[in-house]
Order: sequence, then structure tokens, then C-alpha cells
Amino acid sequence: MALTDVKVRNAKPADKPVKLTDSSGMHIPIHRNGSKYWRLQYRFAGKQKLLALVVYPALSLADARHRRDDARRLIAAGIDPSEKKKSDKVEQSGALAFESVARDWHASNINWSETHAERVINSLTNHVFPALGKRNTTDLKTRDLLQPIKTAEKSGHLEIAARLQQRITAIMRYAVHNSIIESNPAQNLAGAIATAKRVHRPALPFERITELLSRIESYRGRPLTRLAAKLTLLTFVRSSELRFARWSEIDFRNALWTIPAEREELLGMKHSSRGSKKKMPHLVPLSRQAVAILKEIQNLSKDLKIIFTGDHYADKPMSENRINNALRKMGYDTKTEVCGHGFRSMAFSVLIESGLWSKDAVERQMSHQERNNVRAAYIHLAQHLDERRMMLKWWAEYLDASRKSMVRPFEFVYRK
Repeated sequence: MALTDVKVRNAKPADKPVKLTDSSGMHIPIHRNGSKYWRLQYRFAGKQKLLALVVYPALSLADARHRRDDARRLIAAGIDPSEKKKSDKVEQSGALAFESVARDWHASNINWSETHAERVINSLTNHVFPALGKRNTTDLKTRDLLQPIKTAEKSGHLEIAARLQQRITAIMRYAVHNSIIESNPAQNLAGAIATAKRVHRPALPFERITELLSRIESYRGRPLTRLAAKLTLLTFVRSSELRFARWSEIDFRNALWTIPAEREELLGMKHSSRGSKKKMPHLVPLSRQAVAILKEIQNLSKDLKIIFTGDHYADKPMSENRINNALRKMGYDTKTEVCGHGFRSMAFSVLIESGLWSKDAVERQMSHQERNNVRAAYIHLAQHLDERRMMLKWWAEYLDASRKSMVRPFEFVYRK
């Protein structure tokens, strides 16, 4: 006799498993622990096989019969329902694998620069996919997502761990937005790792600027290196913004250097497409002293495309450690006293200390990122270019005045 819902519901476990049989090969075993699971017994290609349908009562008797009939139709069509179930599961798990979802998220960020996109996918490939890549996204819990982050933290890479946490959270948020998961377990990652201490680049106090200027002027290494150090101090641009600079960016007539958001990539030169760090054109007014340095470099580099060429190849830029190496030869410890990036801190301190310039103009010239979105929009549109021209002219004159002896910024304002 065919089963009824009442009979299945009232069936009690016994010392041995009890099998309740329905029609067309479907039955439901009652195990000693009380579990009940719909199954279909059938023959395919001359072999007796068993297909697990689903647990009762998650699937009612009527629903189980529908699944049984679907399986029978597959058998009639020459398809093994057990094998199809396996292939469907593999296909579904592949589409829902964390790596698949992560790559879809990565592709959706169309506004990223090529360099940043490469950096993000490399961090996932190296640190996350080995642990989570093949896992089904719907099965991942907070403790699973924490595993690659903790691995990076234990190895001492706190900055990497923090970035992995941000990216994993964003990937799981993407999964929520695309109805892959209902809630984001990565939200509970907050506070799970130690915060990396911000390392400030070493910079000299303004009391030692006279000493620095003297050592730069006395430097007997490659002339282009000395000029690069002097121009960096005058303009306080970032290392990559300086190293990959092209002559086409310099407008001598208007005394203006426009660092583009992205540069044309140099053949075989990694990261040579880097422009302004903030991915928008950065305007650098050129003082009379800066223009003189650039014209002196022109006499050295002649008609080359790159301003700061390397030691051996005219079509490749100088190395990223060139200025720091020069500072070490001048007698400075670039880890504790001053480094090339520290020139930015020195300029910032003096300009603010002078009291002459608005902080917005100084921050804009530093190409710092304003965290307040409303103010960021204002500063970006305002540019403060006239004030910045005067500011860089004043900074160059302050450095000239500091060549003989130390001058306090506020004192120099009144001296002028």
C-alpha cells in the first residue's frame, strides 16, 4: 500500500531500522535515532542504484513523489539522476566558490586603475584563495574568513592583514548584494586583528635644514641625483611622481608641472604608468629655483623623454632608492633621521608654522586625501592655485635664506 503523511509522521524508531515503502521504488527508512530520509531505488544500465532525495519533514510526501517522478523521467530519457545530481552540485559549487565570487567582485570595480586592480587580485591570490578559494561562499562563517587574515597577522604583516580584512568584507558584501548569501559574516571581523602602528617617515626639524642644504650642495655623486634631491625638496612631490616624470608634463612658460593621473607605460618598466597618487591631475607650481634646476637637467638629458634617467639606460628612470642612497652617503640614517619622503613632512611643518598659508592650500599642494566628502569636493574644485604659487615661491626663498644659518619660519615671515 502507498504511504500516507500520517503513517510517516507517526512511524517510531525501533531497535533495527524500519523501511516504509511507497510506490515506484520510493521508500523512507526510520533509523534508530529517529531520522527519516526519502530515497529512491532504481536500476540504471543494468545496475541497482539508490538516490537520496531529502530529509523528512523538510520534504512532504507529496513533494517527495514529485521528485521521484522527475527522477523517473530522467531515467526514461537515459540520464542517471544520481550522476546528474552530482554534476549539478559541482556546477553550483563552482559558481558559488569564494574565488569565483571574489573575481566577479574584482571585475565589478571598473574605476580602479590597472595597477591597483593587479595589486588587489595578487593579494587575494597569494593570501586568500589557497585557504578559501574552493569553499562554497554560502558555507563560510566568520571563523573561516578570519583564517587567512590571522595567518598574515601572525607572520607580522599587519598592514596586509588589515587590507585582507577590508577586501574579504567587500567581497562578502558583494555576495549579499547579489543574493548569494543573506547576511555578511565578515562584518564580525572588525576588531579581530591588531592595529598596525603608523610608521612616520623620518624628517629633520627645521633647525637642521641649513645642514641638509649644505650636504646636498656638497654631494659629489651623480649630478642628476643631486638635482633630483634639490627639486624634491622644492616641490615635495612623492617618489614615483618624481621618478617617472616626463618632459611633456613641464610647462616652462607658465612655470607649472602637471602630474597626470596616469602616465604612458614605459616598455618593460614595472609601475611606470603611475602618475599622481590620488588618481587625478596634480598641479605643481614651479618657483624660479625649480625652473632653474629643470633647465640644468635639460642640459644633461638633452632630448630624452624621461627627466630623471637611470644610470645605465636613458629610456629607464632612476631607481626608487636613488635619493635615499644619496642621503646615506651624506651621512644620514634614512630610517631614523631623514629620508626622501621626509622632505614632505619638513615642508608641511614649515609652511604651517609660518602661519601664512591656509591649511587647505597646504594640504592641496601635498596632494593629501580629504576624508570629509563635502570638503574633498570643495578643495578639488577650488585648487587654491594662486595661493599655492605664492606658497612655493615663499618656500624656495625660505630655503635660500636657510643656507647660511637656521631661520625660524615665523621669523622669516617678519624678516620679509
